[in-house]
Amino acid sequence: MSGRVLVVDDNRVIRQLIRVNLELEGFEVVTAADGAECLDVVHQVCPDVVTLDVVMPRLDGLRTAARLRDDPQTSGVPVAIISACTPYEVESGFAAGVDAFLAKPFEPAELVRVVRQLVHGGRRQGPSQETEGPPSVDGSRRGAGRAGTPRT
Repeated sequence: MSGRVLVVDDNRVIRQLIRVNLELEGFEVVTAADGAECLDVVHQVCPDVVTLDVVMPRLDGLRTAARLRDDPQTSGVPVAIISACTPYEVESGFAAGVDAFLAKPFEPAELVRVVRQLVHGGRRQGPSQETEGPPSVDGSRRGAGRAGTPRT
């Protein structure tokens, strides 16, 4: 098994798409329909990575990420946002402790690459790296406006 991923998205089709792509690569996947459900199940699931959509009912992805960071039991779990994000949302996400962004629509191979790197590499490094712009999952620098844009 490659690791356990908690996939959080209010769109059932997107949840299923992410689940299938990750399960084909050997990940165990648990899903939640919004941020509130994520916070309800995260302690039972003990995921290696959490993926979050931004726009969701009850509790959005950025507020969910901030709450995961504030909880000592989940503060070290890598978090990836999978969403069509604005540069402002990317900046807000890094401020909330998000480790990676993947823009929708995403390439399945890019999804697997990001999740695999987070499972094996853990969280991004400390705040000292943020002075030159937020690092991507692989440690390279990207401007906030381009963060999460799939590379070709």
